[in-house]
Amino acid sequence: MNVVPTSENGSPPVYREIAEELREQIRSGRYADGDRLPGENALMEHHGVARATARQALSVLINEGLVVAVRGSGIYVRLFRPLRRHGARRLSKELWGAGRAIWETDGDDRDYEVDRLLVEESVPDEHVARALGLPEGAGVLRRSRRYLVDGRPVQTSVSYLPLAVLEEAGASAAARRIREHDTGPGGIYARLAEMGRAPAHFTEEIRVRMPTPEENEELRLAPGTPVLEAVRTALTAEHRPVEFNEITMDGSAYVLRYDFQA
Repeated sequence: MNVVPTSENGSPPVYREIAEELREQIRSGRYADGDRLPGENALMEHHGVARATARQALSVLINEGLVVAVRGSGIYVRLFRPLRRHGARRLSKELWGAGRAIWETDGDDRDYEVDRLLVEESVPDEHVARALGLPEGAGVLRRSRRYLVDGRPVQTSVSYLPLAVLEEAGASAAARRIREHDTGPGGIYARLAEMGRAPAHFTEEIRVRMPTPEENEELRLAPGTPVLEAVRTALTAEHRPVEFNEITMDGSAYVLRYDFQA
């Protein structure tokens, strides 16, 4: 049960009353996604309050993720239908094995795009090498990208694949495709399957934390918004690690869903 702070006479503080009025106007559709809210000066004049009170009211909505402050421009409504991330379904072989992107279970047929894609060979950090069971100095193929839905950044992802796995496949078409920006139908997992290294098991851990300054900028997060950090390892039927993935999600954009039998 949420307890709303009250003033000495038992009524909510004025700034919360103003915030609630604006919140209801957003919910009713008077202010739509992308609309500019009244600024501090307008709220001061309309409600007869001090600037600090008007600023507090807007801060409440900013911290709730309903609006976002654009420096030098104003406060804008930021409504976004959350993405439902289905932990098991999105990694099912029935999905990527049929040439479909695992993103399809999250996006719900909404428009999404990938940008800032970078593919390069590198020597991984210690925690990545440990997750992949690599000997000292062994290299990886690093694939980093950002995902946007309806034009809004919602997730960044960095995959690491052991170079040894790709080298074992020689000059196969699948090994070459993994090094390209477009990995083809079904993505990385479908190409690994073509190489005889199909993922058969996944381990994934998720935690909530506050973002770094770089993540704030890359995901355009509203003040106070946490991120969901997922780390996932894909393993073959022989439990050989073939991919390690670090995913950072806008905490206000996702609902995590899990279905399982009792």
